[in-house]
Amino acid sequence: MNLKHLVFRKTIDNLSKINAKPVSGRPKDLSTISAAISPSFYPTSSGQSHAYLQNPKNSKPVFPLIRYIHSTRDTRLSYASVGTELVCSDSEDGEDGTVNEFLSRFIWIMRGKLTEVYTDCNKETIDGMLLVIVEKVVEEMEKGGIQQMVSSTAVMSSKDFSEDLWRTVWEVSNMVLEDMEKARKKEKMKQFLQSEEVKEMCTYAGEVGVRGDLLRELRFKWAKEKMEENDFYESLERFRHKTQEKGVNVLDKHAVGAEDMPKVASLPKRKGKIKYKTYGLDLSDPKWAEVANKIHERGEMIWPQEPKPISGKCKLVMEKILSLKTEDDPSQLLAEWIELLQPTRVDWITLLDKLEQQNPGLHLKIAELVLREESFQTSVRDYTKMIDAYAKENRIEDADRILKKMVESGIMPDGLIATILVHMYSKVGNVAQAKEAFESLRSYDFQPDMKIYNSMIMACVNAGEPRHGESLLREMETRDMKPSEDIYMALLRSYSDSGDVNGAERLSNTMQFVGFQPNTEYFSLLVKLYGQAGNPEEARSNFDSMIKLGHKPDDKCTANMIAAYEKENLLDRGLNLLMQLEKDGFEPGIATYTVLLDWFGKLQLVDETEELLGKIAELGEVPPLKVHVSLCDMYSRAGFEKKALQALGVLEARKDELGPHEFERTISALIAGGFVHDARRIHGIMEAKGFTASEQVNMDLSASMALSQKRPLQRWPSR
Repeated sequence: MNLKHLVFRKTIDNLSKINAKPVSGRPKDLSTISAAISPSFYPTSSGQSHAYLQNPKNSKPVFPLIRYIHSTRDTRLSYASVGTELVCSDSEDGEDGTVNEFLSRFIWIMRGKLTEVYTDCNKETIDGMLLVIVEKVVEEMEKGGIQQMVSSTAVMSSKDFSEDLWRTVWEVSNMVLEDMEKARKKEKMKQFLQSEEVKEMCTYAGEVGVRGDLLRELRFKWAKEKMEENDFYESLERFRHKTQEKGVNVLDKHAVGAEDMPKVASLPKRKGKIKYKTYGLDLSDPKWAEVANKIHERGEMIWPQEPKPISGKCKLVMEKILSLKTEDDPSQLLAEWIELLQPTRVDWITLLDKLEQQNPGLHLKIAELVLREESFQTSVRDYTKMIDAYAKENRIEDADRILKKMVESGIMPDGLIATILVHMYSKVGNVAQAKEAFESLRSYDFQPDMKIYNSMIMACVNAGEPRHGESLLREMETRDMKPSEDIYMALLRSYSDSGDVNGAERLSNTMQFVGFQPNTEYFSLLVKLYGQAGNPEEARSNFDSMIKLGHKPDDKCTANMIAAYEKENLLDRGLNLLMQLEKDGFEPGIATYTVLLDWFGKLQLVDETEELLGKIAELGEVPPLKVHVSLCDMYSRAGFEKKALQALGVLEARKDELGPHEFERTISALIAGGFVHDARRIHGIMEAKGFTASEQVNMDLSASMALSQKRPLQRWPSR
């Protein structure tokens, strides 16, 4: 046995005599223990001292062999498991707790490192070594040297410890402080996770169908935002107090810059003598490893993983990805980025977030490619985000493609996706697919909310299916959901446009039953509906009810009432109504004049019609197309060729605005007036527009062409 091993054995014998119970000062044989861990104690073959701590059985240096096998996961139990108690004579409880936690974690990690190096030493010997190291660390803390040690890369040296041992102490101290800072942030995050504001937002998100992993991510995001906001205001408050104490001008840019500089984490400075004692449990039992694993798993659910640091070539590749154009193919760069980084889900999410901020046009394109990456761990919520993004941009085909990919990958749509599809298809008026998505909600036992019902009803209204919309309205009422007035009015408007009197009456009774207060538009729609149905009496009844309730009829409502009388050719009643309204201060507008002009034109009252045309010109508005159709009809039937052709020229110039009804009325009027060639030309324009004339118009046109060849045309003199 060589001299080195003999001396080490003697040291072990001395260490076995040391009492490892709580002490308050340096043991008598501290020099022996210090020699045991000092590298200068073991002479080399050349007579020089080692510059690093050695294992008696292994001549390899400690520092290259020490691996940080005790991860943050293992140190989470250190302050609860390792028995380290500190008593400070003149410090606050908060400081005691911080130093206590620091030394507890420090002892835990150093115990593992010493055990790894000194495999032949027993527990008592390791405890003695720890005692010496901790005494020296506490000594530096009392002198204020621990802050300099953990915040500087310079290695301290002394006659007790080697340079390598001080480097190990420095690294372990920094590791402990980082773990303590992470633990502090976690505890603070837990408070914000349980805050009332975050709970309210999570409750609302759950009500609209956000659940599972997406809700967990949103909850953490909201809590993190609240914590950052709180930290920001706390930093402002600290800065204010500091400037008040020192008398620094808050507007001084140098003072602000000094405050914003990052500070190195350190322990609070001590004034008194630190008294400590080491004791504790034997953590060599395998059960503590199982407990640490469970705590680690639970911690990952609350505290998400951090993205990997990106540097070098990988950073350059990512910058190229961020600078791509929308039409570029990112597949090759993505493959290179994956090979360099080996990303996890949190790395993918970080990349997508940067794309959304810096290159929104490329974000969805790359996000779709990421869905098929195994490392992304694609879930149903990822597909939900993609479908929702395309739906907001009305990209229906892209949304359907993502939905198809999701089903092909074995993931079935859920209630949240069905809700998005209902809104999307309703917005574009695709009632069939909106109904299909709506029915799928029922299969998921998902109760549609007010927004879904409103979207479906409006889709039915836009598609001209008010009856189906009304059935959804009844369903809302059975679920004690009160539809808005806009929904009722949209359905009533749809019934009025389609001429469904029974549906409008049924809906009107429902509106009165639920306490709806009729307005001018409500009565105007009913007046128009009954007028088109040939029931001027009921139209007049609603018109009078509107006036009794204090609503003044506007120009549009009055025009609808006059049109109701026109349909039954009740000219005297229509004129009496106008005179009565003019006495009450009503002034006809272009809508009322247009209806009257059309009525007078059909009665061949040319002078009265031209007088109304002058009144329309006095209003300073452009006459609507219906006025020119009426004039062409009247002048053609009256035989005024010049004026008829002038009105016809206006219609030809605005042919894109003409519908089938206007085309047929013009052709019939031209045939009746003997303008057969003009009628044939208008008929050709009608067919070119894609409209088909009725059989009656075709027969009249054929007959007029045959008759025009047998007798000369008779025309009225031009006026």
